[in-house]
Amino acid sequence: MLGALVSSSSSTFLSSSLGKSSSSLSRSSVPAFSRLSVRSMADSAFKKIQIQRDDTTFDAYVVGKDDAPGIVVIQEWWGVEVEIKNHAIKISQLDPGFKALIPDLYRGKVGLDAAEAKHLMDGLDWPGAVKDISASVNWLKANGSKKVGVTGMCMGGALAIASSVLIPEVDAVVGFYGTPSSELADPAQAKAPIQAHFGELDHIVGFSDVTAARNLEEKLKASGVAHEVHIYPGNGHAFLNRSPEGVSRRKSLGDSDDDEAAVELAWSRFNSWMKHYLA
Repeated sequence: MLGALVSSSSSTFLSSSLGKSSSSLSRSSVPAFSRLSVRSMADSAFKKIQIQRDDTTFDAYVVGKDDAPGIVVIQEWWGVEVEIKNHAIKISQLDPGFKALIPDLYRGKVGLDAAEAKHLMDGLDWPGAVKDISASVNWLKANGSKKVGVTGMCMGGALAIASSVLIPEVDAVVGFYGTPSSELADPAQAKAPIQAHFGELDHIVGFSDVTAARNLEEKLKASGVAHEVHIYPGNGHAFLNRSPEGVSRRKSLGDSDDDEAAVELAWSRFNSWMKHYLA
């Protein structure tokens, strides 16, 4: 199963849908002082570690109590940048507290605009990324976390759902606005409980739009695992992203950025799910 390749069509429609605004979504979208100050605050919260798997080593970033339940937090197509670090910090601070770990799937590279992010995602070794996630889950279990969940956003959401199929050690999954290609993983074969979140106005057809969400729900029914699929009215793709960079990116893609109630509801559902299955 780990040898399955992500389909080129999955990468193409995700890249083309998000990448169409790359010309307007530039590095200057947010003032430099704002980007740097937010990054500095996020970076200081993490312990940087290295994880070995097969014949390669990758960096990962950990935040939270040593003996807390673990959650692997998987990046969007941008890479390990301020938004995913903000999400990991948020997760570590939820009651009763989690130990969040971000594996660096891009090996230190970050897309500063949509064109760079598209290039990085197009070059991702998806089966290798699944192996990175598996090694991250096992690292958490070997370092104080009795149970470990996986979450992710966009590209990371698809990989999170795939982890329920491909990684036996995963105890629970929450995916945000992303579904895996059938070549990578079939959610009908899921083994860990899955909660999934989608925006009603998400425009990425076949990956995270409402049809994709409903198709995922049907597959999860067939799997027999506990599952929830939530669709948020009036919200588009990446509605959790609340940093200045995230808001700027979302505006450039034509998405609403002012539904704080939906954000709070999604995090509340996330917390309830992970507490239930990881406590």
